[in-house]
Formats: sequence, C-alpha cells, structure tokens
Amino acid sequence: MNELLGFGLLAFTSFFTLINPLGTMPIFMTMTKDLNTNDRTHTAKKASIVACITIIAFAFSGQLLFNFFGISVDSFRVVGGVIFFLMGMDMLQARLASIKVQEDKVRTYINDISITPLAIPMICGPGALTNAIVLMQDAESVEKKAVLIGTIFIVMFLTYIILYSSSRIIKLLGETGNNVMMRLMGLIVMVIAVEFFFSGLKPILQDIFPVVT
Repeated sequence: MNELLGFGLLAFTSFFTLINPLGTMPIFMTMTKDLNTNDRTHTAKKASIVACITIIAFAFSGQLLFNFFGISVDSFRVVGGVIFFLMGMDMLQARLASIKVQEDKVRTYINDISITPLAIPMICGPGALTNAIVLMQDAESVEKKAVLIGTIFIVMFLTYIILYSSSRIIKLLGETGNNVMMRLMGLIVMVIAVEFFFSGLKPILQDIFPVVT
C-alpha cells in the first residue's frame, strides 16, 4: 500500500509540475481574452481532454515505439532528465512557455487553439510525454498502472479547473505570486530531472564498464 502511495505521489508531483497549469494560465487568458465565458470554458475543457488522451496514448504505446526504433528505456530516462532540467531552469527563472501568440494572429486560429497550441505542446509537452512513458515502464504491476492512469486523470481535471478559474487565480496570486509559484515548481522539476538522469545513466555505465566479480 505504501509503495502504491509513493508511486502515486511521484506521478502526481511530476505530472503537475511538468504540465504546469499555473504557468499556462496567463497564456491561456491571452489567447481567450476575446471569448465569452462559455467559449472559454469549452476551450479549457477540450484542451484538457485532448492532452489527457495524448498522454495516456503515449504511456501505453511508448514501449512499442522503443522496440520499433531500438531505443532503451534507460536512454530515454537520460534524455528525459535533460529535458526536465532545462524546463526546470526556465521555470526557476519564472519564464513562461516559449510559445508566444501574436495578437494579430489570435483570431485566425482561435477556434482551434484548444488543440494547438494549448493541448499540444503547452499542456501536453515533451516533458509530460516523457514522464508518462517512463512511469508506465516503471509500473510493473496492474495496480501501479491503474494508479498512474488515475493520477493522469486527476492532474488533467485539476488543469481544467485551474484554466477555468484562471481569471480569479491570477488576480488572487498577482504577478509576484505567479512568479514564486513557477520558481517552486521549477525547483521540483529539476530535482526530478536529476533522479531520472542518474537512474538511466547508471545501468548504461554498468553495461559499458561491467564490474568483474
């Protein structure tokens, strides 16, 4: 039971920090500022659903991709650790997502922003996809797989709630509060990145330099 709880906590913490719905809020509000409340709610709901389906699909098909391309999980952990670390550095410096929506182009794709760029790659980015594949590989039991999928649903539901309440949350936290929250999340992501990197690097080095007993 403790093992499942620990795995679920790891999954929740890593997904929530990597998806970073609080960091997505200002960009979401910018892209939906001309929408009414119902349209904004529909956009947040559709983006969360599309991102959730994408993450779950990658979680189950990740191993097939590994086998097809001849990629090892350990190598993916190393690369994932690098990706997480770079994302954590950006978050630690309170920089938002690298995607910047120009005001004169918002209206041209406003009916489709729930899929791109909101769902992919802002909510469901490379960090979240990497995390899903690696954690599914680590979930060796049916119970852990169920915990992982349940955690993904919970995080995406929270993401929807945060985006839905974005106007109130941003006003409540203020610019300083948003920056502090993003820095804290960035620090957590960097810690997860170190764990992922060395957990993948260790078996690779052991294969290259086998210890003779």
